Amino acid sequence: MACMDRCRCCTDSQGQSSILYNILKSEDRQQPAPQPGQGPYAPALGCSCGKQRRVALKHPQVACKAASAVLVKTLRFVKNVPCFQELPLDEQLVLVRSCWAPLLVLGLAQDRVHFETVETTELSMLHTILTNKHCDEEQSSGTAKLPSAAEIQNIKVFLAKCWSLDISTKEYAYLKGTVLFNPELPGLHCVQYIQGLQQEAQQALNEHVRLIHKEDQHRFAKLNVALSILGSINASVIAELFFRPIIGTVNMDDMLLEMLCAKL
Repeated sequence: MACMDRCRCCTDSQGQSSILYNILKSEDRQQPAPQPGQGPYAPALGCSCGKQRRVALKHPQVACKAASAVLVKTLRFVKNVPCFQELPLDEQLVLVRSCWAPLLVLGLAQDRVHFETVETTELSMLHTILTNKHCDEEQSSGTAKLPSAAEIQNIKVFLAKCWSLDISTKEYAYLKGTVLFNPELPGLHCVQYIQGLQQEAQQALNEHVRLIHKEDQHRFAKLNVALSILGSINASVIAELFFRPIIGTVNMDDMLLEMLCAKL
C-alpha cells in the first residue's frame, strides 16, 4: 500500500542542526517552573480596545528559549511515533506544518511554561536588542505583526485549563496523537489511515481515563473540551510571539522541514 511505504528522505540528513537546536544545544538546562499562581497569566481585558492592544514577551530571552526547547521536544516526540514514521515525507510535512502550533502549546502546558507579556509601548530594552536586527527587514516587507492581548489570552486560557486538570504524561501523549493525526487537513492522501490513527489515540485516551480516573466519569469529555480551545489559537501568533525574535525573517515552514529531517 503506497501510504504505508516508509519514506527515506530524512535519513540522508547532511548533519546540519536546525536553527533552534543550534541555539539550544549550547545550554542543556532544566529551568524550575514557576508555581501556577505566579505572574499575571490571566491579564484583565476589560474592554474591546484593550483586547486589541499589541503585546510582546516581557522576558523574550527566557520565554523564547523555553518555547524553542519545547518545539525541539515536540518534533522529537512526533518523529518517534512509529505510525508517523511510516507515512511518506509529503504526508509528514502536511501534518507537521498544520499541527506544530497546537502541539507546541500542549508542550508548553505539559512543561508548565509560564510567560508574561507587556504592551508594545512598554517593551524591555532586551526585547529591543533581540529584535532590532530584524526590524528594518520586517518593516520593509510588512511582515511584522505583534499579537493582540486577546490572542495571548486564548493561549493562557488553554494553559490554565490544562493545569487545572492536572493532565498526566500519558494523557498528554494521547492528546498529542489526536492533534497530530488530523484527517481533515487539505493535501493529505492517506486520509483513512490517518483517521484511524486519530481514532486509536482517542480510544486509548478514553480507556486510560476510565481505568485511572474511575471517580471522574466526565474526565474524558473535559480533556476534549480543553483540546477544543486549541482551535482558537492561531499558528502565526505562536510564531510571532515565541520565534520571530529568534529566527527573524526565516520562514517557519522551512525551519520545521529542517528540524523534521535533522537528528534531534
